[in-house]
Amino acid sequence: MTATAAGPLIGRGFDRVDGRAKVTGKAHYTAEIPLPGIAHAVLVGARIGSGTVRSIDISLAMAAGAVAVYTHENLPKVATVPPVFPSGFGGIAPGQTFFPMQDNVVHYYGQPIAVVLADTFETAQHAAELVTAEYDRLDPVVRLDDGRDAQYQPEKVFCGLVPAIQSRGDFEAAAQAATHSVDATYHFAANHHNPIECSATAAVWDGDQVTVYDATQGVSASQATIAAYLGISPGNVRVVAHFVGGGFGGKAMIWPHVTLAPMIARELGRPVKVVLTREQMFHGTGLREEQEQRITLVCDDQGIFTGLRHHKLSVTSPFDDFAEVSLGVAGQAYAIPNWDARYRLIRGNTMTPTFMRGPGEASGMLAMECAVDELATDIGVDPVELRLRNHAAIDPESGHPWSSDGYAECVRVAAERFGWSAAEHRAGPRTDGNWLIGQGVSTAGYPVYTPGQPQRAHARLLADGSLIVQAGTQDFGTGVATTMAQVAGDALGIEFDRIRVDIGDSDHPNIAAAVGSMGAGNVSAAVHTACTDLRTQLIGLATGDPESPLHDRIVQEIECRDGRMRVRSNPAVGETYSALLARHHLTDLETIGTWFPPSGDAPYGKISFGAQFAEVAVDPELGLVRVRRMVGAFAPGRVLNAKLARSQILGGMNWGLSQALMEATLADARNGAWANASLLEYLLPVNADAPAVDITFVEVTDAVVNPLGVKGLGEIGMVGASAAIINAIRHATGKPIREIPVRIEHLI
Repeated sequence: MTATAAGPLIGRGFDRVDGRAKVTGKAHYTAEIPLPGIAHAVLVGARIGSGTVRSIDISLAMAAGAVAVYTHENLPKVATVPPVFPSGFGGIAPGQTFFPMQDNVVHYYGQPIAVVLADTFETAQHAAELVTAEYDRLDPVVRLDDGRDAQYQPEKVFCGLVPAIQSRGDFEAAAQAATHSVDATYHFAANHHNPIECSATAAVWDGDQVTVYDATQGVSASQATIAAYLGISPGNVRVVAHFVGGGFGGKAMIWPHVTLAPMIARELGRPVKVVLTREQMFHGTGLREEQEQRITLVCDDQGIFTGLRHHKLSVTSPFDDFAEVSLGVAGQAYAIPNWDARYRLIRGNTMTPTFMRGPGEASGMLAMECAVDELATDIGVDPVELRLRNHAAIDPESGHPWSSDGYAECVRVAAERFGWSAAEHRAGPRTDGNWLIGQGVSTAGYPVYTPGQPQRAHARLLADGSLIVQAGTQDFGTGVATTMAQVAGDALGIEFDRIRVDIGDSDHPNIAAAVGSMGAGNVSAAVHTACTDLRTQLIGLATGDPESPLHDRIVQEIECRDGRMRVRSNPAVGETYSALLARHHLTDLETIGTWFPPSGDAPYGKISFGAQFAEVAVDPELGLVRVRRMVGAFAPGRVLNAKLARSQILGGMNWGLSQALMEATLADARNGAWANASLLEYLLPVNADAPAVDITFVEVTDAVVNPLGVKGLGEIGMVGASAAIINAIRHATGKPIREIPVRIEHLI
């Protein structure tokens, strides 16, 4: 699409600026970056889940052509092992407080115990298969049931950011006084990330400077973390991510291979590249933990929720108190005065869990929304009406107003587009041949997070009137460069196709890692700030210039459109940016804009809301489930690009289908391995599974979260989708669902 002068750029559905490069093969991903003299590194993972390495034999690997093999016996020590989230979202971001090959202890299956290097990938791969190790084995703990008796109560979870025990009011008193209640325990299988591009890192040194090519969701986070591990200045580390083939949270944190590449390259004296295999992705980039959530939801005889007890038990690593924060929005979305939330953990022989799309809310809201539906059935109230009746008009935890809401409108819009009928739903499922047709609803919510650091962008206007915008962010499928151009174009009144966006390089001004739906808000705020700063410079230059038609004009009178500054009430009076710069003998004008996020104690609750509906067909004899259609309405604040936003939500809603019906990683209790660590056995939906999807955005004005009111939508599309599907299955079959994902054996 070519921009014209007709209206603002923000909100329009511009095609992705990187689309042509991706579909023509010109886009180079990390593993494809050509580096002369590269040594290919292949990781060798432990074949036990717990114990110690007694000895490692590398002789066959060296004989097969390896140029070097690093183990705990000769790998350099890291300068430090930094904590996870030392300063909140942004800065140093190791995935876990453990770095491999610093000693001979094995904490989880697949933990790197050796790195084999060779001149070709094939040679390195073959040599790695010849490395053998002898172990002293211990029994691993990999499942909830393996360690249930050893569960413990941490002080905080999410690596020190969230109290493990939270409450308000008196739940026990509310439960005793309640008229109706639902008490249900939901079990969630472990899940693993499977982006199209497996994680990869390459590193090349030039003196004491290193350039690292990394498939990452945060070039600045990779830079800071690598520097910390190596004990060097971040200024000596440059991280480049030209294109990233999906992340979904697995590339948000910095895992060991990212530091191993520059560490070994420095030791070896030549560039090094490591690319994880698909199996290593299951053992090398975190996971969504196996978990169990018990919910007790109580209400009065009018169906008003009076209390919620929500407890979670999950498996974490041996070294970090990590649990995805599943209990937050579930305890805020409804006006529940009495709330008892608790996280308990089991130390298992796994990696530290990490973000996965909809982190926390994808599981917590599933349990909550299924409980709400069961309660609606018990008391004979339409589940849509019950949700509207109980929505929190203000944040029940803080008592503060929402920065913006939109919940009720999302529910009503989605219900209308779906064709929801309370009477038909109450009548039970209809039939279509052998199929039982059920319908379900769920609401959605996701917190609006902000980083703890300023977010920065660079804007440079050239003499020909074109604009260059740069920021230390990266694109992993979201279309960030496209939305950056739209934001910049509106701020300076420059046409879309006159703007060049440079991203994917830590040499550009820093932006926090794109996690937790923060990416669009952070980047748009930084770009908007930079470009409005530049606009202020330009207007100041013009109004102070006796030769300018805008000389001595009041700043508030001037607007910027079509590459010109002009008087709002008389557009003929003005001049182009090019004319202004030429008259002042300037080849360019530039600025670095800095956005300071609002402090965490701002007096507002900040959540994006939505609603989802699903229709399923269930064959009760075969236990088959087919999702026929889904409808969603969401209020994510300002939508930067309608086409890209719909794509994000579409992917999230289909992932909700995957969560509900397919995705489960199964542990082998004998050795701690993930038994189905491949795309052959880890079930994912394909096109034939994808239903018709209807998506609507309810735009709400938010003057709190950032300058453009962008609340983010990367996560919320998944939240509520799986619950709507499971509620539809219960409507069709009458069977309450307690195991996620739903299997055939649960239905027959």
